[in-house]
Amino acid sequence: MQALQDQKAGQPSGPELVGDNERGRSTLVRRGLIPETRPQQILALATFVNMIGSGVFMVSAALFFTRVVGLPLAQVGLGMGIAAAVGLFAGVPVGHLADRRGPREVYLWTLVIQGAAMAALVLVQSFWLVLVALCLGELARSAGGAARGPLVRGVGGDSLTRYRAYLRSVANLAGSCAAVAAGFAVQFDTRPAYLALVLGNALSFVASAGIISALPSLPPVPVPPTANRWEAVKDRGYLAVTVLDGIMSIHHQVLLFALPLWIVRHTDAPRWLVGAAALVNTALVVLLQVRASRGVDGNVAAGKALRRSGMAFFIGMAAMAAAAGLPSWLALAGIVMGIVVHTIGELWHTAGSLELRFSLAPAHAQGQYMGLFGFAAGLANVFAPSVLALCCIAWGVPGWLLLGGVFVVAGLVTPPVVRWAERRRPYAEQPAQ
Repeated sequence: MQALQDQKAGQPSGPELVGDNERGRSTLVRRGLIPETRPQQILALATFVNMIGSGVFMVSAALFFTRVVGLPLAQVGLGMGIAAAVGLFAGVPVGHLADRRGPREVYLWTLVIQGAAMAALVLVQSFWLVLVALCLGELARSAGGAARGPLVRGVGGDSLTRYRAYLRSVANLAGSCAAVAAGFAVQFDTRPAYLALVLGNALSFVASAGIISALPSLPPVPVPPTANRWEAVKDRGYLAVTVLDGIMSIHHQVLLFALPLWIVRHTDAPRWLVGAAALVNTALVVLLQVRASRGVDGNVAAGKALRRSGMAFFIGMAAMAAAAGLPSWLALAGIVMGIVVHTIGELWHTAGSLELRFSLAPAHAQGQYMGLFGFAAGLANVFAPSVLALCCIAWGVPGWLLLGGVFVVAGLVTPPVVRWAERRRPYAEQPAQ
């Protein structure tokens, strides 16, 4: 009777509505707007929620600690630096635990711990208690990155390359939304507003854990009899690739740290370009990361992608450096061109880096290897501000060109090192579980 009434009213009946929904979903999948499978969609949603909360906190952390907790800026910087350094050491052992106990379960616990550590920040008032909470949160964050690696591999399946790129686009989109949300709170500049941001981040971890719990458990990959317990740190080929990628990962701070200081101190470009640079970079990553990752589905292609990225970083940094001393409109044009070219290099670097960190690691030890790769990337983030301050800000144009040359050399060296690492692999590639 209901179906007949729907038809008389010009509305689709139940089966027709289901068919329309399926066709709509298929269209979204073809256009790359949503992943193919339900587990992939679940992990993508959890990623978006998690990065919204984390992005909000990253934007407002310094203001929260200085204006709400009442810490001096020097202590804030010291505490966040110590926490970041401490967190680096959790990746390999927790990644090994995820390999043996299941990545979903371990990742769930890391999210819960991060949520608890973040919630504790609204209760603490002294530097040492803040430091303890920050260190606990960073340890859990680093551990979560290692545990998430084999989870992404298992969920990604045959479309792993495309899915990894999709997740990065989702993370950047979430970061943009987080920046907008944090901007409103900073505009209010009140204690309740900053507390809301911190508690919102804590809730985002809990929400992400709830979403991840809907994923099926992934059984551990069987370990070959000849496997070594801590083989990631003994795999010289993988270590070499990791070091090169860590050097190139310094580029992540060029647009966030070096360029704003360069624009304000050394160029006549309009100051609004400081904020626009991040927006342009994020928009290009969201729109183009999946496309840039097409064809980067093997070690050889990944090595070539990193080689191209090194050249792009040099050209982009040279364009940004050349803005010094130019008239305002020429400086603007040069910096914008540099941002675009630098972002193209970032797209290639991300595509190649993600492929290598997965494909060079044996299937039974993905978490352990992800932890090692994360250690190098984290170490690059710790040292990047000092390196960029010395090269780009203190030395000026020659420093920009020197650092760009380092990226070129690292990119050129990567393909032969990747071939060497591939020959040293003790295990043949195993299918994703």
